[in-house]
Amino acid sequence: MPDKDELLYKKRKIFETISDEEKALADAYCEEYKNFLNKAKTERESVAQAIRLAERQGFAPLTPGMDLKAGSKVYSNIGGKALMLAIIGKAPLSDGVNIAAAHIDSPRLDLKQEPLYEDGDLAFFKTQYYGGIKKYQWVAQPLSLHGVLVKKNGEVIHVAIGEDKDDPVFVITDLLPHLGKDQYKKNLGEAIPGESLNLLIGSQPTGEEKDENRVKRTIMKILNEKYGITEQDFMSAELEAVPLMDARDVGFDGSMIVAYGHDDRSCAYAALKAILDLEAPEMTAVCVLADKEETGSDGVSGMQSAMFEDFIEELCEPFGVKPRACLKASFCLSADVSSAFDPNFPDVSDKLNTAKLGCGVAVMKYSGARGKGGTSEASAEAVAMLRSVFDENGVAWQMASLGKVDQGGGGTIAKYMANRNVETIDVGVPVLSMHAPYEIASKLDCYMTYKGILANYKRICQNV
Repeated sequence: MPDKDELLYKKRKIFETISDEEKALADAYCEEYKNFLNKAKTERESVAQAIRLAERQGFAPLTPGMDLKAGSKVYSNIGGKALMLAIIGKAPLSDGVNIAAAHIDSPRLDLKQEPLYEDGDLAFFKTQYYGGIKKYQWVAQPLSLHGVLVKKNGEVIHVAIGEDKDDPVFVITDLLPHLGKDQYKKNLGEAIPGESLNLLIGSQPTGEEKDENRVKRTIMKILNEKYGITEQDFMSAELEAVPLMDARDVGFDGSMIVAYGHDDRSCAYAALKAILDLEAPEMTAVCVLADKEETGSDGVSGMQSAMFEDFIEELCEPFGVKPRACLKASFCLSADVSSAFDPNFPDVSDKLNTAKLGCGVAVMKYSGARGKGGTSEASAEAVAMLRSVFDENGVAWQMASLGKVDQGGGGTIAKYMANRNVETIDVGVPVLSMHAPYEIASKLDCYMTYKGILANYKRICQNV
């Protein structure tokens, strides 16, 4: 008969059980994670940073006909916007692979194809918001501009303006409260229209008073001198406005991190760091860092594309293994953030089934909305196996769901993996203020997500 502590379940704060030694490991991990966040504010920058770290650990680009053997470390770069890495294990690929799949795109403001205009003697960039945002959160705060401009001759110009202390920054103006009578009557979703999310970029005129677009001309003169571009080059550009502040500790105890992009770079970094720290795995380990999740996972760098099958096929081909047989025997952790219980907004959550900050990596059996729409839902066997792996490896974990049944919901890339006949379950970091310009996560939850993914990479057999 189990004792009273084993008979009933209770979520426990990691602080109650973690040793000083492991707490130090968690703190060191989070310092590295914050450094990654500060350098990787877009999907392209995330890929570039991940490749830099991977090549330090001996990873090399996967090429056709490459001689693969146990211990080989390879990666595939998908247009600089998605990345897949693998370490070939000792077991045959017909036994499957252990996968951790996360996404590296985050909600943001993208510049439109023809963004530059002048109005009221001020110059602006027009934007299109990307992913699910609360538009009012993006006004009246400093933003930086990141991305690439590609000229007709193929020259790629990398842009990162605002991060250096001497750089200019950009701001979306808001209406002053003294004149906000009509704005106050609107609901939060309508108070700031999407078409008003325009970046203020200049006010200084160039030329004679009778000339048109004098401020716009000033902006293009500056950009031409700095980057050698004309206005038409914006048509072949990918430029993103993102929050300016670097990752910082939160609270007098420094137990949390506030940053842009916890969703989903907290899980992407955990998956990446885990495979970089992995040595001689029994099963082949695969890390997927995908793009486009915030807009439905479409496109060549999203999880609905063929990029993942192509990568598995290239891994299997030298060993004469059929890719579909490999996938059928595989197991995937879909690594994505979960909502954390917020006592300021208790009415939207099922307190019993919502993750809590500082209680460990969140395990979501299903996501979706209302009647489980849009979810693949992991099997009971998969949950039981993961419980065993986490407990055996000292991983603090908790079950989670996204809000009350009829409140709303959301999805991850889990269903796209499951549709490939891969047993898949969601795990990730619980987050406060998800999709806000700055999100909050517990340091220990971030560390336990890494520790859980590493434990899964080390599994010897599937048991599902």
